[in-house]
Amino acid sequence: MKKIICFASFVFLAGAAAFGQQAQQPVDPVNDAARQALEANKDSAQQKLKEISLSKFEDAGFWKATISMDQGITSPRRMEGAPAAKKPIPDEEAIGIKEEDKYVLGIKTEFFHRGDATIAIEPSRPINIAGIAKTLSVWVVGRNVNHTLRAIFRDFNGKPFELTVGTLNFSGWKQLTFAVPPEIGQRNPHYGTLTGISFLGFRIDCDLTETYGSYYLYFDDLRVITDLFTEESRDEDDMLDTW
Repeated sequence: MKKIICFASFVFLAGAAAFGQQAQQPVDPVNDAARQALEANKDSAQQKLKEISLSKFEDAGFWKATISMDQGITSPRRMEGAPAAKKPIPDEEAIGIKEEDKYVLGIKTEFFHRGDATIAIEPSRPINIAGIAKTLSVWVVGRNVNHTLRAIFRDFNGKPFELTVGTLNFSGWKQLTFAVPPEIGQRNPHYGTLTGISFLGFRIDCDLTETYGSYYLYFDDLRVITDLFTEESRDEDDMLDTW
């Protein structure tokens, strides 16, 4: 009887050891690397992100600045200069784009008195953004005030929306970057290749305690990182519903 029990124990231990060796087999590094790459690219497999300059603010005549008449006066002006830390877009250099880039847009506001003032800076026409916009950025001289900068857009369906860019409580040039939430409508649900939103301008919500004297603000190089996958992968033989 003891021999039978010992033999059964030996068989059980041998089976357990074999199972443990099978469970601890080394992972195939090639297949594991492919799996990790697949997981990493799962979200980006259907994306083609590109950085595009929407405006370098070279032409002050393209922009208008307004403020309530009882709060003050404001005006745009082209100023020579640029943020030293700004880097060119590699894609533009690769395809030979040499757009003039030696001016910035200056906005001067003279407040009449303290109050809940709002400054609007708008292009003469909306700036259309192709694809699915992910993030936008703009270089700003804020002059270390507590005013809040917001960006105004129109989604694909024509509905306006705004995004907070940031508080202007810093000195010198600073690149402010802000994201477009995924819930914003940027695509026609029936036509995947019809995408885009429109940039309508900036709004500055002024801090009540700092609405006095003269306030100077400068802008340069409004950029967007957008997904152009649907635009560049459109079927050339697809019919156009334009008749």
